[in-house]
Amino acid sequence: MKIAVIGARGLPPPSHEGARLEGEDVRKKVPFQGAATSGIEHYCAELYPRVVAAGHTVDLFARSSYVNRSWYRQGLDRGIRVIPMPCLNQRGVDALISSCLGAISSILHRYDIVHFHALGPALFSFLPRLASSSKIVVSCHGLDWQRVKWGKFSSRLIRLGEETAVRYAHEIIVVSQPLQDYFWKTYGRQTVYIPNAPATYEASDPSFRFGSALGLRPKRYMIYLGRLVPEKAPDLLIQAFQKLQPPGWTLVFIGRSSDTSSFTANLLTLASNNPNIVFTGELSGGRLAEIVRGAGLYVSASELEGLPLSMLEAMQEGIPMLVSDIPPHQQLVGGDRGVLFQTGDLDALVHQMNWAISNPQDMAERAYRAQEFIRLGYQWEAIVRDTVKLYQFLRSEPKSSHSGVSPYRA
Repeated sequence: MKIAVIGARGLPPPSHEGARLEGEDVRKKVPFQGAATSGIEHYCAELYPRVVAAGHTVDLFARSSYVNRSWYRQGLDRGIRVIPMPCLNQRGVDALISSCLGAISSILHRYDIVHFHALGPALFSFLPRLASSSKIVVSCHGLDWQRVKWGKFSSRLIRLGEETAVRYAHEIIVVSQPLQDYFWKTYGRQTVYIPNAPATYEASDPSFRFGSALGLRPKRYMIYLGRLVPEKAPDLLIQAFQKLQPPGWTLVFIGRSSDTSSFTANLLTLASNNPNIVFTGELSGGRLAEIVRGAGLYVSASELEGLPLSMLEAMQEGIPMLVSDIPPHQQLVGGDRGVLFQTGDLDALVHQMNWAISNPQDMAERAYRAQEFIRLGYQWEAIVRDTVKLYQFLRSEPKSSHSGVSPYRA
């Protein structure tokens, strides 16, 4: 099959980040600089090389500003043909321009499948649906119109993308069961549930040199892993940590700003007087693996998620979980695979944080159950199989209007 992918910025570069530390002040990383990489880019980097390995052709329409190539200067990356689209390096506008041009280009190349990732890019899913014989798939990784960083106009455009997907996509993939419930209750639209899966981390330094350079001690720090954005509530974590002041523990933020520089600056100010709160910036490769594997606790106060890749990765590594009780977290952690607290409740977070660090044996048992849960139910081999199976089913279907009820289920 010939498959077009629209909506990802590009493929994140393979990591070559090692443990070289000489002359480097690792405690003064500024989490503002560089191109942001979201879960969608990581998702595509895991999924599509495997789809190519299964014998299919994949073209990914990327943003030229992200891949640092001039317009239409194509190149192969992990077997995927990456085609940079013109864009403006301005929040929101670049996604719309590159997705629109990618959708138009897909009409000219006669693809079997055109796969849009995220609801904003799905705004243009009607173009190949109406002007080509391609089958249209939209993946919803989360309800992006709810994100705080988007203003009213941008949120409305993203919501319009959602409505366009419901009307024009031959199939909609959702990455969590709460998202599946949302589309059914809101639109009466059946969807295909194909979850995310964790990436496999690289080997890490057993001597913990990078962690030591950050002033960390193995199993005596908690990690926040993700973009520094309001809906993930990293400020609530800082407030809870400041209030509890757990002896001998450090709170580590791994991630960077995502068009939220003023919010990130406020986080740095909030934590400025506490040497036990560390911002590493974005990590990858061996350094990321080292810091995650050495953590005593994974913490998330997020108010909005699809199915968080960072949480899946930490669960796969056997790190104990302390997370807010939003539905996607409940799907992963359940009643006995971690600890939940009421979303947005500072006192509840402080209480559960204190309980988690005071009961390491209980948390270790929960972490083991979580690790097994991920091993049995969230693996890339199954995701590739179900995605390709969906593509093949759609390709075999005659061209027809979509009724909103598909006979296909992964």
